[in-house]
Amino acid sequence: MSKFYNRRTNELTPYVPGEQPKDKKYIKLNTNESPYPPSDKVLDAMRRAINGDLRLYPDPDCVELKKAIAAAYDVAPENVFVGNGSDEILAFAFQTFFEAEKPVRFPELTYSFYPVYAQLYGLAFETVPLNELLEIRCEDFFNSKGGVIIPNPNAPTSVAISLADVEEILKKNLDVVVIIDEAYVDFGAESAVQLVQRYQNLLVVQTLSKSRALAGLRVGYAIGAVDLIAGLEKVKNSFNSYTMDRVALSGAVASIQDFEYNRTIQNKIVLTREMTSKALQEIGFKVTEAKANFLFVSPPDSDAKKLFDRLREKGILVRYFAKTPQWLRITIGTDEEMDALISTTKDLIKEGSSENE
Repeated sequence: MSKFYNRRTNELTPYVPGEQPKDKKYIKLNTNESPYPPSDKVLDAMRRAINGDLRLYPDPDCVELKKAIAAAYDVAPENVFVGNGSDEILAFAFQTFFEAEKPVRFPELTYSFYPVYAQLYGLAFETVPLNELLEIRCEDFFNSKGGVIIPNPNAPTSVAISLADVEEILKKNLDVVVIIDEAYVDFGAESAVQLVQRYQNLLVVQTLSKSRALAGLRVGYAIGAVDLIAGLEKVKNSFNSYTMDRVALSGAVASIQDFEYNRTIQNKIVLTREMTSKALQEIGFKVTEAKANFLFVSPPDSDAKKLFDRLREKGILVRYFAKTPQWLRITIGTDEEMDALISTTKDLIKEGSSENE
């Protein structure tokens, strides 16, 4: 508390990112970053952008990037909004489409930035519990008074809903905006972008951070009806017209256009995910049906915090959330990193069994 803060700032509970410790070298499986580097085409484009033109402001309309995204998804550039990471776009969307007195609806167990944004902008919100399989039930999101936001696949559970379910939610909320947050869609879910031309209330948000291996670049984009995109532009240009720099814009265009490389690393991550899921289930873990670049798992004794702490001692970072004390979120790394995780976990389970004898 501070006497210099306004009431809302004093009441804020900010988002807590995954830890980035510097004390020693870890196997980092806690922040859903790609285990593979960006494509060489991306790095080359960024190097070329580091020149004397950095003295000039970047294009505030990001025209070339919007054209590249539009071509990739078969939409018009007017259907595309770009920003400094999908988190910034989500923040703009909360400001643009949701009202203080009409609660926006999202899952109870989901991306923890949503309630932070709602609190920051003074918005009412309501949360909906998942079912016993940690799945989103589409009927729980019908007839929202203020709007809907759903990650697909959901985080931290890694479970996806079908495109048919997304469409049902859209049909039952024609008078409010439905945001589908597709940060992890390229790892196994079906994108709702193909529904944009049919539903004026749909906004799809994606990022280059996960499946394009560019978490450090901070580039995200949204695809939706022209009216929705114009609203986002209005809010953005009331805040900061130059949200993306020249180097990031150059790298992002190259990334969007390098479909072959992106698909290659996405497929590698999916194969490693399935191998890891099977191995953990064989030693007694519960594992949700993953469609993202991470697994949501419950250890045999359900003591996720204990396993989290022991893995950290062994130099392996995973993510633990106090609100889900029986579960851990594990980012998919390289095959070698996941082999180390599985081997270490087996040893820790064996040690735990010996201590209990």
